Amino acid sequence: MRMTTTTTITTATSTPGLLGRLGLAVLRHARATTVIWLLVVIGLGAFAPQVENALSGAGWQASGSESVKARELAQAHFGGNASSALQVVVHSDDAPLSSPAGQRVIDDVTATLQGDPRISGVIAPQPGATLSQDGRTAVVLGGAGADTNDMVRAAVDLKKPLTGLSGDGIEVTPTGASQLWADFNAANLEAMMKSEMISWPVTLAILVLAFGALVAAGLPLLLTLAGLVASAGSLVLINQLVPVSIWAMNFAMMFALALGIDYALFLVVRFRAARAVPGTTRERAIAETMDTAGKAVLLSGLTVLVSLSAVEIVPSPSFRSMAGGIMLAVVFVLAATLTLLPLVLGRLDHRINKLALPWSRTSAHRSPRFEAWGRRLWQRPIAYGGAALIVLVALAAPIVGLHTAMPSIKVLPSDAPARVGYDRVQEAFGPGAPGMLQIVAPAATAGAAQQVAAADPGIAAAMPPAPAADGSAYALVQAMPKVDPSAPELAQTVDRLRADLPDGALVGGAAVENLDLKAQLDSSTPWVIGIILGLGFLLLLVALQAPLIALLGTLASLLSTAAAFGVARLVFQEGHLSGLFGFEPQGFLDAWAPVFFFAMIFAIAMDYTVFLLASAKEHWERSGDPREAMVGAVAHSGRVIFAAGAVMVAVFFTFSLSGPLPPKEMGVILGIAVLLDAFLVRLVLLPVLLRLTGRAAWAAPTWLRRVLPTIRFSH
Repeated sequence: MRMTTTTTITTATSTPGLLGRLGLAVLRHARATTVIWLLVVIGLGAFAPQVENALSGAGWQASGSESVKARELAQAHFGGNASSALQVVVHSDDAPLSSPAGQRVIDDVTATLQGDPRISGVIAPQPGATLSQDGRTAVVLGGAGADTNDMVRAAVDLKKPLTGLSGDGIEVTPTGASQLWADFNAANLEAMMKSEMISWPVTLAILVLAFGALVAAGLPLLLTLAGLVASAGSLVLINQLVPVSIWAMNFAMMFALALGIDYALFLVVRFRAARAVPGTTRERAIAETMDTAGKAVLLSGLTVLVSLSAVEIVPSPSFRSMAGGIMLAVVFVLAATLTLLPLVLGRLDHRINKLALPWSRTSAHRSPRFEAWGRRLWQRPIAYGGAALIVLVALAAPIVGLHTAMPSIKVLPSDAPARVGYDRVQEAFGPGAPGMLQIVAPAATAGAAQQVAAADPGIAAAMPPAPAADGSAYALVQAMPKVDPSAPELAQTVDRLRADLPDGALVGGAAVENLDLKAQLDSSTPWVIGIILGLGFLLLLVALQAPLIALLGTLASLLSTAAAFGVARLVFQEGHLSGLFGFEPQGFLDAWAPVFFFAMIFAIAMDYTVFLLASAKEHWERSGDPREAMVGAVAHSGRVIFAAGAVMVAVFFTFSLSGPLPPKEMGVILGIAVLLDAFLVRLVLLPVLLRLTGRAAWAAPTWLRRVLPTIRFSH
């Protein structure tokens, strides 16, 4: 195989490329561009305030799994007595609930539930099942008469009326899966909003230091805000067709803020430097900015979209809508960066440097400090690269003992109604009572199913078969496990039951739905990771036309990801620093973290990879010198990567300061990943790899160059 390398020195061309022409077209049609964006932001922004109430709160399920089929049968044939039903716990410390005061409260609870059209029926407390032996704790069941998303909304709407019935020594607390998600979504939304309020001023301060001018620093935030408003309104409209998880907006807010600042930072720095060159017109500066930095931003955005699209193979509505929500926000932010930002830059022109700080150097695209750093890396690659590698491997080592499970009740604040009711049920009926298993079986074999469940060593009690409320040929057996719903032993019990029960019997329940979702995530994760790595490599290969450095750039992203999850095990599984971050460790990492966070971390890591390697490719095309390619890339993109990394770390770590456990996991894992990736992988390890591979980094077989589209970064 014959390898060829580019060794001739190319000169800048005066003919703008495709993105350069786009930037110039935006300037020429400034009024039309402005009107279009105003229509988009105002039109979609009109729906944005509805996002909190419109988006759904459920969808955490493995679609098509046995537990989901059991839930659907239970809802259809047993009066809504399914995992999504509302459970209202009535507890009295003073007297049995058979007292007049207790009966009055139970009657009021029943009436409140019956008044909601989403409740299909009310099942009164049953002695020996939902009425404790001492008569002081009872569970009133509100049957699920709507889908899981509407049942979560019903839980939100009924929480205040139900808890308001408490008094005279009697406590009313709704609980169950729907209430758990309602309480969790509320706590999560509050935490996300609080974190956003903290992150914006911190971000602005970092941007002011990075840009050295207040006007320039404000542009990324304004553009990101436009993208967020448009994406929020779009999600509300999409939710009219397909249920969208509220988490989609939460993640979209965070991701759009981080990436929008990255993209704007890259373009603004390049424009200011180009405009400062004597004799360069505004139009020439815009064209040059778009053909270089704009091209890197476009490729970076495509890489992010490709990485997140791999999550869509997980057959879970919540995961698909979360990934889709982030992708939608990235599309809007990318569109704003490539169309609205050039227009604003052109209109501001030299005024972008207004309110500049004393130390600001608007023309310093090539940073002397990062150029010196690049030279140091060139001179001592083994020492610096080896040190970075040792740190990353040491932090990644704990990943070997990482365990995952679906979130337990501990993710909720201790005073959340769902958790209070959960604890009451456990105290009155046993540790496994909140995780009752529902076995839906043909009526002819229901007795045998009940006997199998009662004989299982993991089952504390199995109720007699209940006939279908609609007269169909099904029966429902409810079985109470001996262990807490989040205990690992429950999975073994469910596996035994599924193996021993008669044909046609389905095992479900909220806890089993979590187990099935975890199993689906475990099986999907290797596929998601493989697809992300493969597509990421192909995108870098197309962009750089160099297979070796495209492969190394892709694999280097795994180091920061592994190190972040190694730290996650120490913090969230082992409980180190739990006091600092203010959470109660569960003894495991949430099961959705590996697949979803890997996609997010890889997307961000490739974001920085594209910025650095696009700059290196530009210098290689101009000089044909591997030293200039490496040192020049660090000198020109190092400051941007450093500032962008600092912004992302600040944004992510604000999410670790408040709220329930999952946002803390997200903030710490993503914050650590960006910290390591930006400052060790992209500013140390990847430049060292460019140094060690030399000309081979940019080599490519002749046949490959003929196959790939021609993409150049030197203009």
